[in-house]
Amino acid sequence: MPNSPRKVLVVEDEIIIADSIVKSLNSVGYISFEPALNYSQAIESMEKELPDIAIIDIQLSGVKDGVDLAEIINSQYRIPFIFLTSNSDQNTLERAKQTKPSAYLLKPFTKQDIYTSLEIALYNFDQKKEQITEPTVYEPYLLVKKGTSYHKIVFDDIVFLKSEHVYLEIVTRQNQKYVVRTSLTDYLKKLPSNFARVHRSYAVNIRFIEKINSNEIVLPEYSIPLSKDYRKELLKNFG
Repeated sequence: MPNSPRKVLVVEDEIIIADSIVKSLNSVGYISFEPALNYSQAIESMEKELPDIAIIDIQLSGVKDGVDLAEIINSQYRIPFIFLTSNSDQNTLERAKQTKPSAYLLKPFTKQDIYTSLEIALYNFDQKKEQITEPTVYEPYLLVKKGTSYHKIVFDDIVFLKSEHVYLEIVTRQNQKYVVRTSLTDYLKKLPSNFARVHRSYAVNIRFIEKINSNEIVLPEYSIPLSKDYRKELLKNFG
């Protein structure tokens, strides 16, 4: 294991099993987040802090199961995950295989099973990251929580982002506003290259820029401050 302990998110709707996994993780040097009992809790946990790896029960209770969670992890969070499984039906197993999990843990399992699966999964994931030379391929949307629901925001609909302390406001061309708890720097890593930082507190989708003045950017219905530190880099996008 690396010098800093790896962080693990356990997604398991049976509390006794979840607690047992957490104790096993802690005993072998991993840091475990508060277990998530369902899809929504898992998304909320990852939005607060991204783990290094997730352990997911395939058969979660609720409308969305562990396979649904794995699909969104692949498209948006890009971390390795291990499936927990027992007697899943054939259709669910076929769906699970399509998500390409790092490993499967068959219930009941031992502490050594968990440790071995995690070590191999993280090692293989680290090796793949070192070998990647192609540009990152981004999915064309994000999932953002608003109230008790998760909303799908297409990248092309985002006009600009505004940072306020520990929160980030996302404004779309439909004039919808969403607030997430994260930094502007971290969120820009999830977005494609047509998003540019223009100020300490602002980033814009350059496709919506109508005019660039000396100290501001004009967007449809909005004027955004432009810092001289970012102006030169921004202009490179326009040849």
